Amino acid sequence: MRRFLDLLYEASGWAAGLSMMMILVVTMLQVLGGFTDIYVRGTDAYAGFAMAGASFFALASTLKRGEHIRVTLIIQRFKGQARRWIEIWCLGASIFLSGFFAWYAWDMVYWSYEFDSRSDAMDASPLWIPQSMMALGVTILLVAFVDELVQVLQGRDPSASDLSADMQHTE
Repeated sequence: MRRFLDLLYEASGWAAGLSMMMILVVTMLQVLGGFTDIYVRGTDAYAGFAMAGASFFALASTLKRGEHIRVTLIIQRFKGQARRWIEIWCLGASIFLSGFFAWYAWDMVYWSYEFDSRSDAMDASPLWIPQSMMALGVTILLVAFVDELVQVLQGRDPSASDLSADMQHTE
């Protein structure tokens, strides 16, 4: 299971990188189109879709690499068991919030698909496609938070903690 999860987070990071490369390609098409007076339909929308993919696919990967920005103003003041319990509470809250977001993101994808909602851009792309990238990215983030919680409950350090030595729980 560990190997699968690590591969999932890595793939999510690669998907974010590919989305950023897509932004570059689309932007270059727009710039070249400006020089040649050739407009490629939908490039604005596709750049926005790729931005959504880059943003949401990067979430789980950065969390598991310990690169998320964490507000440690309060948590750093605690040591040992107290710090561990605060970390557990924070991860529980993160699971709740990302689960809530994932649920409604997939609900939005479903209804966009069901009603055949389209982009307002000239290409009129189906909206469920970029919405799926957002929903998938936040779902992988939810899995990463659950993974982090399981790790902490098993007495290991959270991936995102830069002060994890203070959290070692004593039996």
